[in-house]
Amino acid sequence: MHNRILGLAALAGVCGMLAPVRPASAQSDPDKSVTGTGVPAGYVGLTDKPDAKISDAKYSVANGHWEIQTGPAHIVYAAKDVGNGTYTATATFDQLQKPTHPEAYGLFFGGQNLDASSQRKYAYFLVRGTGEYLIKVRDGDKTTSVKEWTASPAVPKEDASGRATYMLAVQVTADSVRYLVNGKGVAATSKTAVPTNGIAGLRVNHNLHIRVTPVALTR
Repeated sequence: MHNRILGLAALAGVCGMLAPVRPASAQSDPDKSVTGTGVPAGYVGLTDKPDAKISDAKYSVANGHWEIQTGPAHIVYAAKDVGNGTYTATATFDQLQKPTHPEAYGLFFGGQNLDASSQRKYAYFLVRGTGEYLIKVRDGDKTTSVKEWTASPAVPKEDASGRATYMLAVQVTADSVRYLVNGKGVAATSKTAVPTNGIAGLRVNHNLHIRVTPVALTR
């Protein structure tokens, strides 16, 4: 009996050594601090976390593009970029480097009370290099999924070097909202499912290296 107990204990020890490794927690992937001066002149950058600093994101402006290295997750916008009624918001995103974990970027629209974190509200349409898109609504600190991460052949996956290009568009019509990637529709929602009247801009998650064009509105 004594030998049997020892044998079971040894087997338990081996099983413990071979136990699968648990996924890393969010704390193991903290925001990288990138020395920069924050967002370009004429724009506002707002971080997701109250204690995060937009100056920890680096923006380099050249030839009508912004090269962005983050840093904290944030939105960036100009107060003049307001869409009401029917309009289209567009921007192009080039992923320049494969992130450590799948991280997303894209358009936000229908922005209201953006300078008040407890009342901040907007919808956002994001993609990531794994070939998926997402549609959500933020209201204060709460987020609600309109469309969870969904794979689509219209959303190309990053190549072997970690690069990918996405031209995103949100088309707001009289009764619906269409979401396009590189000119191809990936989803549509009713106009009542998301806020549409308000500021439009860009959303960039943390620890990314991308190049973008500022959001453009066609009314």
